[in-house]
Amino acid sequence: MKRRNLLTSAAALAVARPMSAAAQSFPSRPITLIAPFPAGGPTDITLRALAEATSKHLPQPVVVENRPGAGGTLGVVALTNARPDGHTLSQLPLSIFRIPHTQKVSWDPLLSIDYVIGISGYTFGVVVPANSKFKTFRDLIEWARNNPGKLDYGSTGTGTSPHLTMEELALNLGLKFNHIPYRGSADLMTSLLGGNIMAAADSTGFAPHVESGKLRLLVTWGEKRTRRWPQVPTLVDLGYGIVSASPYGLGTAKGTDPAIIRTLHDAFQKGMNDPKHVAVLERYDQDLWYMGSADYAAYARLTYVKEKRLIERLGMMRA
Repeated sequence: MKRRNLLTSAAALAVARPMSAAAQSFPSRPITLIAPFPAGGPTDITLRALAEATSKHLPQPVVVENRPGAGGTLGVVALTNARPDGHTLSQLPLSIFRIPHTQKVSWDPLLSIDYVIGISGYTFGVVVPANSKFKTFRDLIEWARNNPGKLDYGSTGTGTSPHLTMEELALNLGLKFNHIPYRGSADLMTSLLGGNIMAAADSTGFAPHVESGKLRLLVTWGEKRTRRWPQVPTLVDLGYGIVSASPYGLGTAKGTDPAIIRTLHDAFQKGMNDPKHVAVLERYDQDLWYMGSADYAAYARLTYVKEKRLIERLGMMRA
């Protein structure tokens, strides 16, 4: 009993301890939110809506900065070079848990980041030009089976969910695709519409082109069909047994004051639930995926191990 009382008293003192001067004055300047993909794509657009909504709940604005390339990992690179004061955050795509297994990097997703909050996830799918010979996804698969290595498809970068899901599918079916990486969705769509590739695996940055009739959506990768395109089957519907949604959230530099992380978490939680942000997510068929800081950090640890298993299975582990 006495030991329990001592522990209770210690906990009470910890709660009562005043915040540091840095935490009390945070934020003292605009907060930079890095979008590790190009301007104009779904990640950029949804993050800008989130930044605008969150800025209402902080004394300084949240400003989005694009750093595309390297499969969406340049945001983490920026965090490793940033001061741990909460003024620099990055969107964290699933690729940050994969790429360290495929190539040598200067950062570690479990040691270089303080996880702030889980935000959303993507709807992925495969699109082809409207005049493509592929009327269904099975048409594409059968053509690839009969023409090994000749199906040119693009994705938003090596090691991203669109890339690895297509490679997992190819491995499962004994096929060979020809992967062409792009810096982001906008570049990928331009190339597909220009006839440079046969198909694209992407998040719903393809939506406007599908709606306008320029592209045909063959399949989506969620657990269930989308609200917008209920006639389009999922990989599960077609019997391929793969689901890919690539949840993402926000992180900041390792070593940031926990009180600052709480401030960021609380502000972004309000921002993510803002009707304007939710409306932009719906435009790209994305749902909210809330995770608190501790749960998101736990998710990161589990996902890092899970993705290593996938990389090993695909034969892509770095030497």
